Amino acid sequence: EVQLQASGGGLVQAGGSLRLSCVASGFTFDDYAIGWFRQAPGKGREAISCINTSDGSTYYVDNMRDRFTIAADSAKNTVYLQIHNLKPEDTAVYYCGADKASYYCSDSGFHYGMHDWGKGTLVTVSS
Repeated sequence: EVQLQASGGGLVQAGGSLRLSCVASGFTFDDYAIGWFRQAPGKGREAISCINTSDGSTYYVDNMRDRFTIAADSAKNTVYLQIHNLKPEDTAVYYCGADKASYYCSDSGFHYGMHDWGKGTLVTVSS
């Protein structure tokens, strides 16, 4: 059974940084597409970034390139999302999705329709 658990959220002041973790289990970590998404109160799901754990390629949604960094640690079956210079509009539940079609993530694109989803972690940014 595929399981994804996001953690690392919390209350942070604007301008601060956070590193979120997505711990994966139940599948072959090194051959998946894993993405980070967020959903702000009253808004729809928004894609942020993805990583192809097979070849290490990453993709960032256009307006997410400057302050977000995705990385994977295969020894820990974990994908991280580093967020810099947090802003109040970053307040949202952040969660990860995964798909065995690793080609869903490449350096040229990101297929948002992941097959498996985890519960999120809440990030609240105060002004």
